[in-house]
Amino acid sequence: MFTGEYRHTVDDKGRVAVPSKFRAQLDAGAFVSRWMDSCLAIFPKVEWESLAARIAGLPVSDANAREFGRFLFSGAFEAEMDRQGRVVVPAYLREWAGLAADAVIVGARDHAEIWAPARWESYRKAMEAPDAIAQHLTGLGI
Repeated sequence: MFTGEYRHTVDDKGRVAVPSKFRAQLDAGAFVSRWMDSCLAIFPKVEWESLAARIAGLPVSDANAREFGRFLFSGAFEAEMDRQGRVVVPAYLREWAGLAADAVIVGARDHAEIWAPARWESYRKAMEAPDAIAQHLTGLGI
């Protein structure tokens, strides 16, 4: 399970360090893609394949399903960690996610997310507002 919040730099080659607590989960392979809320997602290969299978099971006649599949897969790549536990994030994805010199890596249960620090701070503050938390939990049975 991916949990926690970590701050790392993005070097001039576009490399971002994967938090050491996440590395073992990604040793068997990983995929990085655009994700919701203007961040990037890092999925372990097994979770990526599960998500891909769920998307493949959606009806091709559903325009939303087609659009989400295109959004996800057109920006995805299979990532390999180097010996220092870093992943190279291509320039087009760094630009899309607003990443510059720094990144926030956030655990999100079955995947990790890479955020531009300013976007994460704004999103986190809105998410942590007491009224927002209560509203999000409505109807979830928690």
